[in-house]
Amino acid sequence: MDEEPVEHKDPVGETLRGVSRNPSTEDSGDVGTDVTDRLRELTEQAGVLNRKNAHLANALRAARQELEALHEDVKALQLPPLAHATVLAVDSTARTADVSIAGRRHRVGVGPAVVASSLHPGDDVVLNEHLVITTTCPSPRFGEVVTVKETYDDGTVLVLARHDEEQVLSLSATLTDRRPRVGDALVADLAVRMALRPVVRSEVEELVLEEVPDVGYGDIGGLGEQIELIRDAVELPFLHPDLYREHQLTPPRGVLLYGPPGCGKTLIAKAVAASLSGGDRGEAYFLNIKGPQLLDKYVGETERRIRVIFARAREKAATGVPVVVFFDEMDSLFRTRGSGRSSDVETTVVPQMLAEIDGVDELDNVVVIGATNREDMIDPAILRPGRLDVKIRIGRPDQRGAAEILATYLTPDLPISEELLTAHGGPQGAVDALIDQVVEALYTRRRATEMVELTHSDGQVEILHVADLVSGAMLANIVDRAKKAAVKDLVTSGKRGLTREHLRCAVIEEIMENEGLPATVHPDDWARVSGRRGTPVVSMTVLQRPREE
Repeated sequence: MDEEPVEHKDPVGETLRGVSRNPSTEDSGDVGTDVTDRLRELTEQAGVLNRKNAHLANALRAARQELEALHEDVKALQLPPLAHATVLAVDSTARTADVSIAGRRHRVGVGPAVVASSLHPGDDVVLNEHLVITTTCPSPRFGEVVTVKETYDDGTVLVLARHDEEQVLSLSATLTDRRPRVGDALVADLAVRMALRPVVRSEVEELVLEEVPDVGYGDIGGLGEQIELIRDAVELPFLHPDLYREHQLTPPRGVLLYGPPGCGKTLIAKAVAASLSGGDRGEAYFLNIKGPQLLDKYVGETERRIRVIFARAREKAATGVPVVVFFDEMDSLFRTRGSGRSSDVETTVVPQMLAEIDGVDELDNVVVIGATNREDMIDPAILRPGRLDVKIRIGRPDQRGAAEILATYLTPDLPISEELLTAHGGPQGAVDALIDQVVEALYTRRRATEMVELTHSDGQVEILHVADLVSGAMLANIVDRAKKAAVKDLVTSGKRGLTREHLRCAVIEEIMENEGLPATVHPDDWARVSGRRGTPVVSMTVLQRPREE
């Protein structure tokens, strides 16, 4: 296949030499014509032969390249298989590394093409037939998901694998820089006994959302007495621990805020966390836990989430930062065991909660605050002294409280109609007039404000007015309705500012929107959620009244 191209003689030159050697001079004209034709013919033949020679040369070169490629393929087929391994430890000085191959530990050398200092635990590498690291590869993105149960100072973690099997794993370089926390989900290679990288579980992260509230006590209206009670119960032990120890007082582990919905229980809990962050203590964290979101259909999952929540709280509190763990709607999760009002989940969830609350006494910076509309449905073991020690009722606002709440939403810096400003001598006077208007419309007991007729088990009949159902959330909705109406008037007609008419219509709309809601639930359940106490309610009638009166 390596033969040289055939050398062809020049036929044109040979012909000319033959003519020159011919001594004959006869008929020179005919001879010249024949010679010209012969030269043309021979030139064409020479061109054809040259082209064939070029094609043959190209074919030979292509064949040579194909042979070389085949030789390389044969060499590759003759190479031994290369193995993948996971780096466990590296000795840069000795240029060696401990690796795991199919679950077996080996000490191998680092090839000259690899920088030993660039290798880290958890890296994926390739070994040749001599067990020498020749190159690195991207780490695999798959593996088994495990949950961290404990962390240790030596760089290892105790995890729960499948079937709740406990294993101790080492950490990859990715996890060494950011140590995992209890409850974190990790991707692990159990054959190597190493946790590789973190996995974000959105549902757990949402449950354990850490935030620094910006709500102060001044943002809460109508709850001055309740705020003072919770400050005495929570802030004094937090801010003055030495005085508590001096007087041999035990700080409360938890507080229960109970009362009808929309009356400020969550706001108070956030204000507590914000207040604890004042002074020289730095930030305070607020873990807002929605009770129904904790429930999970899988056995043991709800208990695991509770453990994660308190583990996060202890982790933050260990740094000296106050932590408020707020459980909203506690009655949905920690119901009385054996009540028959829910599934058997409470038989395991309640004991887990009790164990975690009892463990809070090991730290001075954690307080548990619960909120519920039905304190009568919570397991008594949670409410006993030593757990949720302090119980504060957050009731519906009275007229004075309603005015304070409205004052947080109706402020002098809002756009107010010129008529109101002129009539009341300025923004503050106009705002006070609007607040008085709303309070009078809601709290004046007349036929137009009758909402519900309740019949108790003892035969007594009770009529509830709008004033009996007012909440902070309702007052906020009324103000928002009025503001939206003012914006609409400004866009459509160019009239600027809040007016009495905006507030009057907002009150009527809010009442009419809520008047039919009681008919959709059981009378006694609605009455207790709404804050009614006493004898059970056996029947309820929604009173349809003309609200424009």
